[in-house]
Amino acid sequence: MTTLPPWMTDLEEEDWAFAKRFLLASGSLKEVAAQYGVSYPTVRLRLDRLIQKIRMSETTEADPYVSLVKRLALDGKLEFDTAKLLISAYRENASEKGKP
Repeated sequence: MTTLPPWMTDLEEEDWAFAKRFLLASGSLKEVAAQYGVSYPTVRLRLDRLIQKIRMSETTEADPYVSLVKRLALDGKLEFDTAKLLISAYRENASEKGKP
């Protein structure tokens, strides 16, 4: 039995559907846009968000605060840029206080 990597298990059903269409279209965003009936920039934004989700879920965090912020971003409850800003400020504050 194959075990899926964590970044794959963090994806929602709509992410899987998008990824499948993207793969079946041989990576053509223009074709995917036509299938969804939306513009190319809309599909590009969707792909960029999926890439951000995957990147954020690949990093394992032992810190509960950072994990919470990442989970909120992955669940769409917090913008990715805001999550990055919060994590960066948190880490900067922690390093100033002598924490790793």
